[in-house]
Formats: sequence, structure tokens, C-alpha cells
Amino acid sequence: MTAANEKAVREILAFYQEAGVDAVVGETPVDRLADPPPELPRPAQPKPAQPKPAQPKPAASVAAASRAPFPSDSAGAGHRASAPPATPEIAVMAAREAARTAASLDDLRTILDRFEGCALRMTATQLAFARGTPQARVMFVGEAPGYEEDKSGLPFVGRSGQLLDRMLAAIGLDESSAYIANIVPWRPPGNRTPTPQESAICLPFTLRQIELADPDVLVCLGGPSAQTLLNIRDGITKSRGRWYPFQTGTREIRALATFHPAFLLRSPLQKRLAWRDFQAIKKALAL
Repeated sequence: MTAANEKAVREILAFYQEAGVDAVVGETPVDRLADPPPELPRPAQPKPAQPKPAQPKPAASVAAASRAPFPSDSAGAGHRASAPPATPEIAVMAAREAARTAASLDDLRTILDRFEGCALRMTATQLAFARGTPQARVMFVGEAPGYEEDKSGLPFVGRSGQLLDRMLAAIGLDESSAYIANIVPWRPPGNRTPTPQESAICLPFTLRQIELADPDVLVCLGGPSAQTLLNIRDGITKSRGRWYPFQTGTREIRALATFHPAFLLRSPLQKRLAWRDFQAIKKALAL
């Protein structure tokens, strides 16, 4: 294999990894429309022996069993898969109640890590809560973690995160002067788009996270983030570059919508528009 071919293969594998591909398939195609093969006749099974009638336990054994303590509910709790609430409405209400009790970002992270109302936590490796500095004047909020974020437990550390870091550096920002999070803190399987129900369940935690971080400027990365946080229906192409009022719960701040870095990786010509948005962010922080 030539050096050029090897480089191309590495780039393809990196793209697949960023897209969430984490399994391979066989080389032989499977015809899923073909008729199933006929079932082979099963050998006759021997008739099971009739169980013997249970013998009554001695009185002493029965008395001892009745006095034996029941196992604690906490025993083996880490090995049980907890089911989410029955309906999204119940899960949203539970999320609101839980988020309201958080007195700090550390509290919020602990509460969210224990929250069982979103089924995504069952399939994700771990929670990807935030990175950067909570006291920063600007907060960036994307949509959901990807493969690299799921492994590290930090948002925006894959290829799109690396691009975001370069965009931040271009206007004089870094992790010490920016706070970065997502609407959904758990990776959806296969990097699929979170469902509206999943976003709605996680939204109370994101709103509380913004309130506790208390930035001066909020930046929504991508259409789903802008539509969820700003309550707008316009797509990102129409809404980007526009300022919106945002109520944190304690005060009103300015919010800006712009392209998600993952979109810019697929559409590099749109970087010129994103550059204008980041220049607007820089100007707003200078006020």
C-alpha cells in the first residue's frame, strides 16, 4: 500500500469513527428478503420425570426461615438496570424537580449522573457533562456527545471539538474563558439525532446548568440547540448570526445561533459565515 493510499484509509476510518460507526459487517451480503430455510424435524424429547411432592419442612426450619432478614434494596443496586419512567411526561416532570434541587454545578452533575428518567444513560458509556470554566462569560451549547465524547466523558473533544477549539482560539478564547456543554449529556446509539422526547427530558438540566453558570453570552451550536433553547422554528441557515433574548431564570442575556462544528466539517464553505458569527461573539464580549 502506498503512503497516499494509507493516508486515505486513515482518513476514512477517522470519518467513520466520528460518525459513530463502531461495528463491522461480513463481506458476504445477506438477503433479508429470502424465504427462511425449512425447519429440520426435531428429535423426540424424552418425557420429563414427574417431580416428587414437596416434603413439609420441619417446624424449626420454617421458624428459622421466617426470622431470616430480607436482602437490602441497596445490595447489588449497581448491577441492576433501572427502567425509565413510564411516559416522557413523567420523566420531564421528574427532571424539573431534580434539576430544581441543584444548588451548584457540582450538585447538578451528581443529580444528573443518578437520574434514571432518560433511557440514553443505559446505552451510553458515561455522562459527558461539560468542559471549560463555569465562571466564563460565554457558554456554548451543542446537541449531544459523539463517540469520542462518550469515551472521555467530556463534550466536544472529537474532530468537531478540535475545530471548535481552533475557532475559539481565533477570537482569543480557550477552555479558561469558555464553558461548553450539550442539550443531551449522553451519547445516542450510533450518534443518531436525539428524539424530541429525549431532548425535552434533558432540557430542565441544561436550563439549570445555564442558570448556575450565569454567562453573559449564550451560543447555540447547531439548529437543534437553537430551536430547543431559543424556542424558534427557523432552521440554522436562517437563524444563524441573529441575537435573541434569553432568560436564564435570574436575568436576561444575549444568545446567538451559529453552525455546529460538525456541520462545518461537512460543509467547509460555510466557515466564512461562522467566522462572522464568532467575530460578533468577540465584539459582544468586549462590551
